[in-house]
Amino acid sequence: MFPEVKENRRTWLTLCLSVALSVLALPALAANTLNICAGKSELPFSNDQKQGFENKIATVIGQALNMPVNYFWWTNPLTLQKDMEEGKCDVLIGTDPHDPRVLATKPYYRSAYVFITRQDREIDVTAWDHPYLKEKNFRIGVMPDSPGKNMLLQINRFDDMFDYFTEIQNFQSTRNRYVHVEPSRLVNDVANMHLHMAMLWAPEAARYVRASEVPLKTVIVEDNAQKTNGEKIPMHYNVVMGVNKQRPELVEALNRVIDANGAEITAILKDEGIPLLPLN
Repeated sequence: MFPEVKENRRTWLTLCLSVALSVLALPALAANTLNICAGKSELPFSNDQKQGFENKIATVIGQALNMPVNYFWWTNPLTLQKDMEEGKCDVLIGTDPHDPRVLATKPYYRSAYVFITRQDREIDVTAWDHPYLKEKNFRIGVMPDSPGKNMLLQINRFDDMFDYFTEIQNFQSTRNRYVHVEPSRLVNDVANMHLHMAMLWAPEAARYVRASEVPLKTVIVEDNAQKTNGEKIPMHYNVVMGVNKQRPELVEALNRVIDANGAEITAILKDEGIPLLPLN
């Protein structure tokens, strides 16, 4: 789970008042166990069958630290801060360097949003200022609460795609609520020509693009998108590991794992098909 949930983080702060009472009732987790916070059904990142690429990275970390890996499987990212404060888990495998819920390690990879199209449609778009994206009949799918949704608002295309948003959200509002949307849904809708194009975070799309029976094309979105007021909307992001603020000693330990096992982690990301950019 990554940039799509950023706008909802403020809501976690409202949940903190109940933490002081509930934390005392929880059993203490073993200090020599690596307690990972992971989505129960958030492929391609993670699931409780450990089929996600972040599950593989967690295994590498556990082996490097010689610690058994224990999972706390979350189903709602809006309660994750509360879960961490209650000591249910200590490490997020992938998050934003500016995630206010956690302490951040050094970045260990950088990737980007990608435009996804069918190869046979020969759509050549690399940036949000392309004229195609302003055409009313050009259907582009993006995730709720993502930079793509923000850009559709900026170029006055959100209303054109409103029905698609409600469709993929099962007609539920995302206001103060987590609505899970399978990234594979958007990839499939490109393949079946329900959409001309989708824009997704490359790590969430790579597995499904590669698995598509219809040849698809991905293009890294140029990092020059802006709001009408000139404010930049980033399309490229560093990714860090997030650490429970009550376990600051884990930050340095994980930084050492990133230094020592970076090649192994990068191999997992490449095997997933994720396009990697130089860290900055």
